[in-house]
Amino acid sequence: MEEHPQSAIYPSFFNTPAGVLGGIAGAYNIIRQSTYGTEGFSSMMNAGTDDHLAGASASSIRLYTYNGLNSSDASAGWDNAYQAINTLNGVLQYGQSVDLDATTRKQYLAQAKFMRAWWYFLLVQQYGDIPLHTTFITVPTQADSRSPAADVYKLIIQDLTDASTDLPNQPTTPFLGKAACKPVAQFLLAKALLTRGWLNNTQADFQQAYSICADIIANKGAYGLDLWQDYGDAFNPANDYGKETLFVSDHSADPKYGLYNVGAGDSGGPVNILPWFYNFNYPTIGINTYLSTSGVLTNSGTADMLRDVVYGRPYTRTRPNSDKVTSGANAGKRYVLDQAFVNRDVDSRYDNTFFKAWISNTATTNSSTSANNKRGIDYTMQIGIDTAIYMPDFEIPGAPQFIGAKPFKGVIIPPSLWNTLYFPSVKKFMDPSRAAANFNDPSTRPVVIYRFSDVYLIAAEAAFKAGDLSSAATMLNVVRQRAAYRKTNTAAQNTAAAAAMVITASNVTLDFILDERTREFYGECHRWLDLVRTRSLVRRVKAWNNEGGPYIQDFQMLRPIPQTEIDRVVEGPKMNNNPGY
Repeated sequence: MEEHPQSAIYPSFFNTPAGVLGGIAGAYNIIRQSTYGTEGFSSMMNAGTDDHLAGASASSIRLYTYNGLNSSDASAGWDNAYQAINTLNGVLQYGQSVDLDATTRKQYLAQAKFMRAWWYFLLVQQYGDIPLHTTFITVPTQADSRSPAADVYKLIIQDLTDASTDLPNQPTTPFLGKAACKPVAQFLLAKALLTRGWLNNTQADFQQAYSICADIIANKGAYGLDLWQDYGDAFNPANDYGKETLFVSDHSADPKYGLYNVGAGDSGGPVNILPWFYNFNYPTIGINTYLSTSGVLTNSGTADMLRDVVYGRPYTRTRPNSDKVTSGANAGKRYVLDQAFVNRDVDSRYDNTFFKAWISNTATTNSSTSANNKRGIDYTMQIGIDTAIYMPDFEIPGAPQFIGAKPFKGVIIPPSLWNTLYFPSVKKFMDPSRAAANFNDPSTRPVVIYRFSDVYLIAAEAAFKAGDLSSAATMLNVVRQRAAYRKTNTAAQNTAAAAAMVITASNVTLDFILDERTREFYGECHRWLDLVRTRSLVRRVKAWNNEGGPYIQDFQMLRPIPQTEIDRVVEGPKMNNNPGY
């Protein structure tokens, strides 16, 4: 066997079909190395918003509080983004004459343009003015400079316009699964136009963004896209590559890809650990946990649950914002319960987003004489039958050991007892595919980056900004009425629920749209970018977030340029940071 190891990419590499394909595959691979599914990036997308607060084991705490936020706090994905961009520049620069048939070559180059735009869009939304490179760099340099965000958006929109024209309607060989195709490029183009429109208040951008989304919806059949009837089906692992999924970051347990060490319980790196960030540490709850005289939930007794595949590995990093606002117009209200998901008796999305019950997976025995067992009864938990932990979204008298005067075998934790340790876990991303022996392993599910429901919500936001509130309401109602459906309802109940979810143009405000996005996309790593795009970050954090509200400032609508980037630029003008950092 002859081996020819290659530690660097040269221009000649991109003159071959394998080189072009390898460059594009590399840019896809880098998504999972440093963005969706990784810890640092997930914190950057969720922390310091109106709907997420820090859990007891939160890392990067300054992202949550904004107190002392600096150039070392928000760099996840920066270096890898420019690695991907440079590779894609090589594909586009040298791949024009590659020995492929014209149709295949066009599709390959369209993939490269989409991916370059994707990476630049991810960067420009966070950092504003950034280095803009469009040619393949072969010689190392210690000089660099930032280009105006307007120039970056110009390239993004041109790349996505070209990709929208040249990509096929649905993923085709070799870009299968949920790789970029025409509607994905169109959707990202609409989102980029909408974002630029917010920056400059450009009506043409709003109108074009709406038209593009309307076109995707009108042609959803040709694109193989649609909403599931039941909101919860969007998160069924069997549907990860189904009709509602637009674009994903793939993962696999196959060792030939070199990303997983099966059975090792990897806790970082290029793996999908997104499901674990939202989990409270459920195995620490003792069966006789009680309420102290000062009203504090106090752990006591044998563990009521064991860590398992169903409920996942608990990281306790991020929790839903269920703290009562301490001051201002919203004082006394909890954002998640009293604002975003206030209509949860009709809207199914709360129940499809959060666990409310943990069913016993260990036969814990409890004696009436055990310390802090106030129930006065002996019993053994029945595996798979008894509820070990119940976390209702309403108050229950007698909690944590009683429902009123009736003894409850498990532990009840109502909203008044939620805190950094105890909070509803997100169930959207759980992965039942892992072997029971490997329950600490990362997930091998793809991280779904964009869903088809976002086409409706981006269209609604664009229509709102264009002054067309009627069209905005129409788009919102599609998503809202889908959310009313429950498999457990009768047909008449579903009809009534759908009718109750209908809004009119008079209901459409920016805050309503933002609340709707929380309901639809909670935990899906969109929130920080949503608030920045709509110029709402500071206002909403001050209104709803007790952690970040006292510290956040207007300049924090942009991330600080990573310190590593600033330190590298030692030739020519220094790399300047964003104002305030």
